Amino acid sequence: MTGHGFQFHGLRLEARASGALWWPGGGWLIVADLHLGRSERMARRGGPLLPPYEGLATLERLGAEIAALNPRVVVSLGDGFDDLAAAEALDPQVADILQRQARGRDWLWIGGNHDPGAPAGLPGQAVASMMLGPVTLRHEAGQGPDISGHFHPVVRLAGERRRAFLLGRDHLLLPAFGAYTGGLLHDDATLTALVPQGIAVACGTSPIILPLTPRRMG
Repeated sequence: MTGHGFQFHGLRLEARASGALWWPGGGWLIVADLHLGRSERMARRGGPLLPPYEGLATLERLGAEIAALNPRVVVSLGDGFDDLAAAEALDPQVADILQRQARGRDWLWIGGNHDPGAPAGLPGQAVASMMLGPVTLRHEAGQGPDISGHFHPVVRLAGERRRAFLLGRDHLLLPAFGAYTGGLLHDDATLTALVPQGIAVACGTSPIILPLTPRRMG
């Protein structure tokens, strides 16, 4: 099984095992927090050196979803790039892959806290947020109902941390799609404030559904 189908405010959606969200009714593929150029940004700022392949690894996974689904629209829910300088210094091979993946479809970059401006010289259109029916697509959860990223949610499963969707009444939080991105555990107070009850969809070879229940006091 490659995805878990569910309803969210009248939209039929699918949480893909890859960490991407699919809206089959409109042919939209939605991903969050690609963080392209992360290794370059960390090296530039004197941080730990990461293998310089995170962009290729991220776009390889994204390309597999594009090949499988042939989306009409691809939406990045912010932090598509680790910062705007990283977007401008993007590896030419990564930039070329982006150009090819965007060919023949609309590509929308929602601004994030790492990349609030338009990515110069790359395909697609930059927007602050957008509507999908009654639901707002934005980088960080706000007034619901909305679909967002930003927090990189993860769950503990069989002794390991797995990237996960968090689905509540008014908020759908997507996992980070990018390679080498950290994560915030689903039971962190920041996330339980947004999704106190609902389900988590753990990513991996196939999606695994986990119930989310309110914390008991005392």
